[in-house]
Amino acid sequence: MARTSRPSRSDSRLDEPKGLRTNFSLFQSRDRMGRFSEAFARAMGTPWFLVGMTVVVVVWLFYNTSAPESAQFDPRITNFTLLTLILSLQASYAAPMILLAQNRQDDRDRVQIEQDRQQAERNLNDTEYLAREVVALRLAMKDLAGKDFIRAELRSLLEELDREKSDKAE
Repeated sequence: MARTSRPSRSDSRLDEPKGLRTNFSLFQSRDRMGRFSEAFARAMGTPWFLVGMTVVVVVWLFYNTSAPESAQFDPRITNFTLLTLILSLQASYAAPMILLAQNRQDDRDRVQIEQDRQQAERNLNDTEYLAREVVALRLAMKDLAGKDFIRAELRSLLEELDREKSDKAE
């Protein structure tokens, strides 16, 4: 019996148009780019990144201001054009990465909110069920004969038996 080869799961995605897949390894997993953007945004949001960036800029400015003109790679005369370009490039990549990370967090929050809503609904249903059961038990307890009622019934039965006994004796 010959086996037919089934397409792998990544080849038969119904939510992506054909021909738009790329072989670039960063995009092979839908989640990989998201994890990368979160790590990038998380790293840029640390105090150590700000301190390191500040140190790099200060060293850059100090070197290109105090070094001999022949050794300067981004002279002050050109208003530090290379530094401006590098910082602009960093900002142009940082903003979309941070937005990607925020979108992923929004998606996770949305899923968590939905799960919390479902759990709250289950808890409400359980609570309503238990409340109905408690009410049913209370109603059943009211229908049960109490101690005083049973004593009164037993006394009346005893009196009736005594009357019947006295009627037979006469």
